[in-house]
Amino acid sequence: NNGRFSGSLIVNLIGVFSLVGFIYFVSQHLQLIAGYSPIEAGLLMTPGLILTMGFGLLSVPLSKRFGSPNIMILGLLFSAIAYTIVIVAGSNPNVVLLMAAFCVLGIGIGMTETLSNDMALAAVPASKAGAASAISETAYEVGAVLGTAVLGTILNTVYSSNLQVPGSISSDSAARAGETLSGAHQVAATLDPASAQALIESAAQAFDHGVLFTSGIAAVLSLIAAVMVVKIIKPAVK
Repeated sequence: NNGRFSGSLIVNLIGVFSLVGFIYFVSQHLQLIAGYSPIEAGLLMTPGLILTMGFGLLSVPLSKRFGSPNIMILGLLFSAIAYTIVIVAGSNPNVVLLMAAFCVLGIGIGMTETLSNDMALAAVPASKAGAASAISETAYEVGAVLGTAVLGTILNTVYSSNLQVPGSISSDSAARAGETLSGAHQVAATLDPASAQALIESAAQAFDHGVLFTSGIAAVLSLIAAVMVVKIIKPAVK
């Protein structure tokens, strides 16, 4: 039961890590590269979030028929496939393809998160259900924080190292443009049209390069979590 409980927590954490990491970059891509407004970006992401809720509910009857570990493995594979789609899309990916990847991720997260939480609670006596629920919620929150902090930091580091700024701008402006994609857009607003266009194009390419790098990390983590389910959780359930 200890292995089942700890394994479920790790799967929970990695699932949220993948979801938040995806939202972190796709929301910026939609607004700052594809040019959508915040409300339009939110509406484009709505189908993926609806699928997350829908498959969260559907995971219960599926687990009764095929077993919770098998559905968790399937969910994690969906997450890995979603990030693989992003990688295959390459730099400057099509928005439709990105939203399709987000829908695939939503399906995977819906199954994985629901069952990992349920399995964590089922692994402890009823008298400790409250404590187990709190620990599971903590794993969820830690995954959300790490998804932003770790993948966000890696993405921004790759972005900064690949950004090419026009030689005409000051060192302070160059530093601000190299911090974030939104910083590059703020600096571009102060430049002449030609320099602004060059900076925005370079920032978009550098950002998408960082996305490819972090997508590879998230895909590998999802596969590692799937292996953990096979090696730790599945034998414990049996």
